[in-house]
Amino acid sequence: MGFQNKIVLITGSGRGIGRAIALHFAQRGADVVINFFRNRAPAEETAREVEAHGRRALLVKADVGDLDDLNRMFDEVESQFGGLDIFVHNAASGYNRPALEQKPKGWDWTMNINARALLFAAQRAVPLMEKRGGGHIVSVSSAGSARVLPDYVVVGASKAALESITRYLGVELAPRSIHVNAVSPGVVETEALHHFASMGGRENILQAFIDKVPAGRLVSLEDVAGVVAFLCSPASAMIVGQVIHVDGGYLLPVDK
Repeated sequence: MGFQNKIVLITGSGRGIGRAIALHFAQRGADVVINFFRNRAPAEETAREVEAHGRRALLVKADVGDLDDLNRMFDEVESQFGGLDIFVHNAASGYNRPALEQKPKGWDWTMNINARALLFAAQRAVPLMEKRGGGHIVSVSSAGSARVLPDYVVVGASKAALESITRYLGVELAPRSIHVNAVSPGVVETEALHHFASMGGRENILQAFIDKVPAGRLVSLEDVAGVVAFLCSPASAMIVGQVIHVDGGYLLPVDK
């Protein structure tokens, strides 16, 4: 799939899944807006890799949970590019602790970054996409939106809200040729995951998880990036407001 001369904004794209998505699009001809909040060095490295593919990279520091920062980010995109083709809402945060120990500040912080940002970013993205004849919005969710994971109550609630917003935007924006969907990755294979699994000799825990994945392996960063790109391609034109699970079938079997 080619994205020659497309303009792509990915929040939280300095590292991890966001970085993989940014490079996937750059390798296929897109100019990329890289957003970060705290960690500039990896975001700068991602920008250099985008430019190494001969594409333009715009680096924007912004806390997407803060509406002033969010608006400033879109102001920079409009100033530098004049329009936008693809928006990927990947940035996420949260406080993992039991439900009875959660605090109002943690709730607000998590909901603002993970869910509210999608709605108000879409409000800014739509006119920029209409200048380009339409576009695509993809958000990144997680299994905790519907499954109960340990200490995940606030993040899970924010991801459930994100999926609901995805459906509403999908229906409302489809007539404007703007396609809105979400991807929900399983456990993604990263260096950090292997590092934590190896601490204290816990490699067997990771293998036990892999044994429960019908596909027989963890999800790769490129697996996720590839599905995001597909949802931004003409082949996905009739996929509207859906959440695509990228987990190797992990959620399907009933536990033995």
